[in-house]
Amino acid sequence: MPEARNVLGGPLDLCGVDPLTGWTRSGCCETGPEDLGSHTVCAVVTDSFLRYSAAFGNDLSTPGPGFPGLQPGDRWCLCAPRWQQAFEDGVAPPVVLEACHERALQDVRLEDLRAHSA
Repeated sequence: MPEARNVLGGPLDLCGVDPLTGWTRSGCCETGPEDLGSHTVCAVVTDSFLRYSAAFGNDLSTPGPGFPGLQPGDRWCLCAPRWQQAFEDGVAPPVVLEACHERALQDVRLEDLRAHSA
């Protein structure tokens, strides 16, 4: 299997392990055909983004079974289309380019990610 690449063309870096993120819960924003949401954008979540996400029915702040809930400053692999929507609405959280999977570029523009680089 080829090595996962980031949006800059390099090896995919770790996004976060506390809390453990990623579609595969590897700490990386790895993806595959079964990842229909494309959890490929490594973001540093903000309070405004967490409130925004909750308003759309995806409460990332409240703990649940096996999920501690996110706090501002946590790194988390977001769905690329949701990040793009947040970008268009002016509440996109900062991203870690080296940890964003190249598949994110199917849904977001590299220049938009660069403009929000952490």
